[in-house]
Amino acid sequence: NTYMKLHNKKANFNYQILESFEVGIVLSGQEVKSLRLGRGDLSDSFAKVQNGEVFLKNAFIPPYQNAVVKDYDPKRDRKLLMHREQIRGLVGSTNNLIPLSIYEKHNFFKV
Repeated sequence: NTYMKLHNKKANFNYQILESFEVGIVLSGQEVKSLRLGRGDLSDSFAKVQNGEVFLKNAFIPPYQNAVVKDYDPKRDRKLLMHREQIRGLVGSTNNLIPLSIYEKHNFFKV
């Protein structure tokens, strides 16, 4: 059961896609609910390797409308789940890491 799929429309226009990966993303419960409603924006987001881990930065996921959460940052850094070998291949690369889309697959969100 695939829910709304968010696309980064700017990615294919502004960048030449050399390689793509399907990776998991660590989300809070309210972020999952918000994404299932098709709410979010990847247009200004990018990924960055930090201390051997990959983080999605500047992706906008608004708070779930029925959630009461204090101090929620809709553009917070979110950890991406990649294999170590994939991360090692990215370290030192001068290429930009740009999310193309975010979607649900088998009850897990993928980027």
